[in-house]
Amino acid sequence: MIIGGRSFLRHGRTYVMGILNVTPDSFSDGGKWSGPEQALRRAENMVAEGADMIDIGGESTRPGYAEVSPQEEIQRTAPVIEAIKARLDIPISLDTCKAEVARAGIAAGADLINDIRGLKRDGKMAEVIAESGLPCCLMHDRSNAEYVDLMPELLSDLRESLQLASRAGIEKEKIILDPGVGFAKSYEQNLEVIGRLEQLHELGCPLLLGCSRKSVIGLTLDVPVDERLEGTLATTVIGVMKGCMFVRVHDIKPNVRAVRMTEAILRGGSK
Repeated sequence: MIIGGRSFLRHGRTYVMGILNVTPDSFSDGGKWSGPEQALRRAENMVAEGADMIDIGGESTRPGYAEVSPQEEIQRTAPVIEAIKARLDIPISLDTCKAEVARAGIAAGADLINDIRGLKRDGKMAEVIAESGLPCCLMHDRSNAEYVDLMPELLSDLRESLQLASRAGIEKEKIILDPGVGFAKSYEQNLEVIGRLEQLHELGCPLLLGCSRKSVIGLTLDVPVDERLEGTLATTVIGVMKGCMFVRVHDIKPNVRAVRMTEAILRGGSK
C-alpha cells in the first residue's frame, strides 16, 4: 500500500501511527498541540522517535464531546497539515468524518483519510475519498452497544462500510479497517474485540488498532489517563501478534520499541 509516497507492507510488519490532536478538549492531551507551531514541534518529536505516520484530528471524540462545525475543524487542521508537510517528510492522516473537512485536508496535503464513522455519517465522504484517489481507514462504530453476537455483527457492520466504499469507487486495496475499540462497545466487548482481532482478516483489508490510553485500559488497571502507557504497550504487542498493519498511539518511542521487539520474536531472530 502506498501512502504519502511511501510503501507500507501489508503483511509481516506493523507501523506506528502517532496521534496529534489539535483540539482544546481531547481526553488525554487537549490543548497541548493546538496551533501550527506547537503541532509542528510535536510532529518533529514524533518523527525523531520513529513514527511512520501522523494522524491529525480536529474534533474530540471523547465521551460527551461537543461537536464542532466543519469550518472550525478545518481551521484547526488544515494549517497544521500544511505546516507539517512543508517541513517534514512523513505521511499525514486526517481524522475526520466530515466530507467538507476531508476535502479541505486533502487540498492541504493529507495523504490518508481516517473516518471513525466508517463512511456512515456523511453521505458525501465516500465520494470525496474516491475522487481524491487517496487511501482511507474506516472504523467500526454504531449508534448503540447492543449486540446479540459481537464479532459477527462487527464484521457485518464493517462490510457495510466496505460496500459504501465500493459503490463510490474506492479501491479495496486502498482501505484499512479499524475495529473501533472504545466506540459503541462495553468494557467487556472492547476486551473481546482486542482478543479476537484475527477474525477481522477475513474481510481482506489491513487492520489498524487504536487502544492508546483508552478507558478499557484505565478500567482494567484502575489508573488515570496519564498512567496508561504499560496497558497501551500490552495492546500494541497483541496488535503485532495478530497481524495489525498499524497501531495508533500517543507515546511513540516506547510503542516503536515494543513493536520491534515483538516482531523480532515472531521472526525468530531472522532479519
